[in-house]
Amino acid sequence: MLDVTVIEDSAAAAVSLDPMRSRLLAELAAGPASAAMLAARVGLPRQKVNYHLKALERHGLVELAGERRKGNVTERLMRATAASYVISPLALAAVQPDPGRFRDQLSARWMLAVAARLVRDVGTLITGAAKARKRLATYALDGEVRFASAADRAAFVEELTQGVGALIAKYHDQDAPGGREHRIVVALHPTVKAPPAVPAIENAPEGA
Repeated sequence: MLDVTVIEDSAAAAVSLDPMRSRLLAELAAGPASAAMLAARVGLPRQKVNYHLKALERHGLVELAGERRKGNVTERLMRATAASYVISPLALAAVQPDPGRFRDQLSARWMLAVAARLVRDVGTLITGAAKARKRLATYALDGEVRFASAADRAAFVEELTQGVGALIAKYHDQDAPGGREHRIVVALHPTVKAPPAVPAIENAPEGA
């Protein structure tokens, strides 16, 4: 099972977004199960679960993990093809974001368009590498920084821009024979705060 995979087909995306099918994907990401086992977990008749599983299987979201005999019946054990899924903007090709339409480094919406392109391009590369059975050379850096003030944040952005620009100028070789272009994406945004924990409610003593 892959850790994460990309959904590029619009029909597959629609199938995955159905609430019950999404629930089944989550159950099967935890381990193989039969339609009867899943029916007991999600509260649906086995026939209904089988219907949903066939739809997921047609689009490559689940696959056969094995079979087992249970009485006079042979059960199919299914598993998810990945632990998690990302829907590529290619699934909405006609309306996918295009960062080339405008460029504003201080716009959150432009950052979103760049991020969408990143998902699309890396998803396409992963799909191609998997078909060719080749490894894909990528690199990602993820971290957090706490700024004391807006001025410090602005200074950080300025130094970051200059530093990355200097690296690009140093290593970029437009005329290198056999060279391959690489895209660089650097993003800075406020960290999303985790929702506050809900305190446990203690049972009131009897007679209270």
